[in-house]
Amino acid sequence: MPAASLPDRALIQVTGADAEHFLHNLVTTDIAALPAGEAWPGALLTPQGKILFDFLVWRDGDGFVLDTTAGQREALIKRLSMYKLRAAVEIVALEPEGVTVAWGEDAGEAGLVDHRFTVAGVRVTRKPGAGQAEVPQGYDALRVLAGIAESGPDFALQDAFPHDVLFDLMGGVSFRKGCYVGQEVVSRMQHRGTARRRVVVVTADAALPATGTELLTGGKPIGTLGTVAGNRGLAIVRIDRAGEAIASVTPILAGETAVTLSLPSWTGLAFPTSAAEEG
Repeated sequence: MPAASLPDRALIQVTGADAEHFLHNLVTTDIAALPAGEAWPGALLTPQGKILFDFLVWRDGDGFVLDTTAGQREALIKRLSMYKLRAAVEIVALEPEGVTVAWGEDAGEAGLVDHRFTVAGVRVTRKPGAGQAEVPQGYDALRVLAGIAESGPDFALQDAFPHDVLFDLMGGVSFRKGCYVGQEVVSRMQHRGTARRRVVVVTADAALPATGTELLTGGKPIGTLGTVAGNRGLAIVRIDRAGEAIASVTPILAGETAVTLSLPSWTGLAFPTSAAEEG
């Protein structure tokens, strides 16, 4: 069973009589419908609908645990506390830091199932505590193959909408529950079909250049290379511009390296073209 230690993850516990109502009305995830034993993606948005903090969330007894990056934890606790007001909620940092992930058909039954990968057809479990598992390169390679983006290497906070990182297709944002911060913008994008940036898998015949390299077609940028694992990587690109390049057989380059782009198969998405949009 392959596994990896993620020491840069940190946990926040939210408990109290109002914990479910508090989170449900604040974050993108449908907290009320959250099943036991599963970790679902979620975010706290800016009023403009962009991701201010991202995390995984799961039920923990009568409360909840948020699994975020160590760099986000203190600021996220502070922001959640701002919204607390008189709610019967307690928000605390949990120890120890770090998370261990395992994947494959025999992934540990004791861990929480990562819903992002379930949607992509892969079983991945998460367990608090960094442990002594291997370094995360194997996990990063798995994320690339599955098309699972994470803040930091793949996108900057306050620069991406939930649709950009496929939250709309993996349970990271609810379109059925009531208002939450940024909900109006996200719902409008959903109902008008205006999402133009999406996560793609980038593939080359040789090793890809470093994270942060621009993707260009016809000399114009369409995105930036994120997580890299050998000759594959992730990027969030303008899929309308990528679709035009693919349709016209215009090369797409990561630096000097020719690449091909593909949308994760589990999404059911396709690259649009002008002809397709007119149709």
